[in-house]
Amino acid sequence: MIHGTVAIVGRPNVGKSTIFNRMIGERKSIVEDQPGVTRDRIYGKGEWLTKEFRLIDTGGIQLEQQPFSEEIRVQVEIAIAEADAILFLVNGREGLTTEDQAIARLLQKAKKPVVLGVNKIDDLHLQDAIYEFYALGLGDPIAMSGSHGIGIGDALDALVAHFPEKETDEYEGMTKFCLIGRPNVGKSSLVNAILKQERVIVSDVEGTTRDAIDTPFQSDGKDYVVIDTAGIRKRGKVYENIEKYSVLRAMSAIERSDVVLVVIDGESGVREQDKHVAGYAHEAGKGIILVYNKWDAVEKDEHTMHQIEKKLRQEFIYLSYAPIAFVSALTKARVQTLLPLIDAVHDASLLRIQTNVLNEVIMDAQLMTPPPTRNGKQLKIYYASQVATAPPTIVLFVNDPELLHFSYKRFIENTLREAFGFEGTTIRILARERK
Repeated sequence: MIHGTVAIVGRPNVGKSTIFNRMIGERKSIVEDQPGVTRDRIYGKGEWLTKEFRLIDTGGIQLEQQPFSEEIRVQVEIAIAEADAILFLVNGREGLTTEDQAIARLLQKAKKPVVLGVNKIDDLHLQDAIYEFYALGLGDPIAMSGSHGIGIGDALDALVAHFPEKETDEYEGMTKFCLIGRPNVGKSSLVNAILKQERVIVSDVEGTTRDAIDTPFQSDGKDYVVIDTAGIRKRGKVYENIEKYSVLRAMSAIERSDVVLVVIDGESGVREQDKHVAGYAHEAGKGIILVYNKWDAVEKDEHTMHQIEKKLRQEFIYLSYAPIAFVSALTKARVQTLLPLIDAVHDASLLRIQTNVLNEVIMDAQLMTPPPTRNGKQLKIYYASQVATAPPTIVLFVNDPELLHFSYKRFIENTLREAFGFEGTTIRILARERK
């Protein structure tokens, strides 16, 4: 559960990335040693005082042919649009600069909670350097050192205090799904086709959808909510030109959804950006369906579907479990297949296996294919237990967790899928030492 979003802003070389790494620590979303999961360095997850939060590092933005001051402005505005609280970093060794003052003025206008961190205060004798930053009018500066881990806790305390209170889920008991994908792949048209009415404005202009639109609806007596992914809620085309930030736009929608539809443009095919957003949905443990849109525009014969499916499996290696739907939002062809598929994937993510049945399957798997040895020592799985759903999470109690090799974990996962289905959902397998 994500409780809030923090953006780290500041001019170049104030230590944003170092602080970012400190705050996410080793908890970088879900660390997968699985090939093909594309991660973007501009975001991560951290946890403080039992609250999980999303962290945005604005340091990665590079805008070509833009003056330096404009680059800073864009960084700050994007951060403001996305964040619940902002960590504004300055360099204590260099002192107050005009760029710092310009950023501070932008932050004050935005009326968002700001925590001021004075970085690179590595020694006690540098402590006095923080006082000149009171001139920014952003409250008490916090002395920090990214390289030594000083002041990180104080900054996090202040940031977490600004997170919004958790609201009750007004859509409890309803199946929530969202559509993610690059601009202009047909997300809004698909929403309209699913709803069978024009509830979402459709335009050929990229970046038309500016705000999240939650649309509750009923179909065949079942309740659903479709969450349209938000565009950056700020004016100006500059946002649309920063393609990698479309992943940020999708994050909130993904977090709130049970099932994520990754929409791919059938005309232009798979792009790197598709892998970014799909990778995030995978890491968030959501049910996933690959939706190949604009099927009407594809020249096809009896082999085309099979060939495209094969290509998609190669591009999204880590989504081998995700079903693929071929649709056309324009002609409404095959759109009726999506809701039953969403139901099936949602049910799979909530599937709970009885402990005795689960152990029977895993013990049989071990007998059929014994675990490999490592350094002369063999993995022993004593028993297993499912500890969570959405996604299904299985804990294996073993003699030594280090002996659970990725390949054998994959074998266990495939065995579970063969036995119980789990279509469209991640399966998390954790190893714990039996005490």
